[in-house]
Amino acid sequence: MANSLATFYRGKTVLVTGHTGFKGAWLSEWLKILGARVIGFALPPNDQPNLFDAAHIGEAMSSVLGDLREFSAVRAVFEEHAPEIVFHNAAQPLVRRSYREPVTTYATNVMGTVHVLEAARNTSSVRAVVVVTSDKCYDNKDWLWGYREADPIGGRDPYSSSKGCAELVTAAYRHSFFHKNEGSAAVASARAGNVIAGGDWAEDRLVPDIVRSISSGNTVVLRHPNAQRPWQYVLEPIRGYLMLGEFLGGGDHSYAQAWNFGPNDEASISVSELAMRMIRFWGKGQLTVQPKEDDLHEAQYLKLDCSKAHAWLGWKPMLSIDESLQLTVEWYRNYLEDPQSAPRMTAKQIRDYMGRLKE
Repeated sequence: MANSLATFYRGKTVLVTGHTGFKGAWLSEWLKILGARVIGFALPPNDQPNLFDAAHIGEAMSSVLGDLREFSAVRAVFEEHAPEIVFHNAAQPLVRRSYREPVTTYATNVMGTVHVLEAARNTSSVRAVVVVTSDKCYDNKDWLWGYREADPIGGRDPYSSSKGCAELVTAAYRHSFFHKNEGSAAVASARAGNVIAGGDWAEDRLVPDIVRSISSGNTVVLRHPNAQRPWQYVLEPIRGYLMLGEFLGGGDHSYAQAWNFGPNDEASISVSELAMRMIRFWGKGQLTVQPKEDDLHEAQYLKLDCSKAHAWLGWKPMLSIDESLQLTVEWYRNYLEDPQSAPRMTAKQIRDYMGRLKE
């Protein structure tokens, strides 16, 4: 699989929206290692510190700063760089922020997706588009079993709803403009969530909150200790995106669908369990629970059924939850001891992960 990805992406022009964000930065670095000509389009990093700056992601790629909500800016990037593969990863990614900024969330996540797909359909070089949405796009009923790609989409909060809308936009554009028999690009969506790894400093996310608390000597405070999530190491779903881009880029429109990329069942653990394991691997830290009865709604359970990706793409997660946490702790501990280690650690973890693909 690693050899296949390297062969396919080597020398190709790949556009990554959201390359200054957490997941987009990891994706951009992996594409550079695979030999792609990477173009990034995004706003400046939102957090300080951030992975994009810390790991020097902008080196050896074309980094274009711009606003996804401005169609003229999006169109200009497509016209200038003529990408062959597009990974639309840019988004307002935070649930709690979406309550504070619903208009920005919808404008970015919905109309931003429209802008990318509209630019792609008017750019003849584009062969494949992977629209990254979220596992939160489903109409979550707090079921204990996993959601399949055919299950209804929805969302009770603005963020989740906006990702459901992005799925509707993607499906409508695919059926309306990206036809199998016209030699057009193949368009798919990818649903994953709750990724963990080094370099995430976003607000109101569990792992960054734990890191900030441990590094400052404070107690980790949990709002929703019993909420269960499908935690996974960031490179697991990104491998799925890359595999999907390869299948789509090869011209096979049968893969132009929605896809789930989630961890094995053993990795769906509670917030409190993940926090305790991370503290154990770090070797220090303590936590306390302070639930808020009037807090904003967050689903208690969320799990994905990834049978389709297993059967059709040959994708399945490789790392256990403990391995994912150990890699995450390793990155942050190295960074806190020596911030200059971020580029080396980021590239090393990608190359080590690729090495496992050959085993």
